Amino acid sequence: MGTAVGGGRAVPRYVQIADEIVQQIRSGVLMPGDMVPSESELVDRYGVSGGTIRKAMVEVRASGLVETRHGKGSLVKARPPVRHRSSDRFRRSHRKGGKAAYLAESEQACATAKVSVLFIGPADAPDDIAERLGVDRGAKVLARRRLYFRNGTPVETATSYLPWDVVKDIPELFSENPGPGGIYARLEDDGHVFAEFVETLQARPASKAESSELALSPGAPVVHLIRDAVTEEGRVVEVCDTLMAADQFVFSYRIPATD
Repeated sequence: MGTAVGGGRAVPRYVQIADEIVQQIRSGVLMPGDMVPSESELVDRYGVSGGTIRKAMVEVRASGLVETRHGKGSLVKARPPVRHRSSDRFRRSHRKGGKAAYLAESEQACATAKVSVLFIGPADAPDDIAERLGVDRGAKVLARRRLYFRNGTPVETATSYLPWDVVKDIPELFSENPGPGGIYARLEDDGHVFAEFVETLQARPASKAESSELALSPGAPVVHLIRDAVTEEGRVVEVCDTLMAADQFVFSYRIPATD
């Protein structure tokens, strides 16, 4: 029987099976590091076809609770406490206290943070980045690409693009460690005082390469965030292109209710 009826609506059997497996993970019946029962075991348990089980496992993987290992099956992921990204992570007080946004946020979550620098150097500005920075297409910019870990788990990648005329006289921005407070502190030290940060977010499935870099199951949900760092003069002096594992973050924003 392919569907069940609940609340006047037919629920596909594979969805029911997926929901049951997800609930077993959330309730601790299946613990981090446990293998999800194999396809043949699930076929016998639920009395359905292998195709139904495969469709159910697509749903389970989409939950972000398991990772697939070739030749071994699906493994329940270790899930550290969800970290919040909030609107106060870029407060100037954090920078003055010598803490970059990621480190300040991780400290508040009582998590161990690590940043791996993948690339620092000149690059041609991609078209969409050039438009945001207000420079010509293909103009030389400084690119800083990083991979962020929390408690040993990769949780996001980020590439900062900065106009060459802004960074060429700030040598710290070419170093792996730009110093206390991160790149925003160095920019403000050079007179580029920030007025606001504008973020655009989009949720989507991860590509194969993105899944590999963030140790996610194929097609797991990610959040693509692009942030413009805008100075008091109205200039965008950095665009940060970030990809985050969706199951690792909760977004919390404070929005003034003023005219």
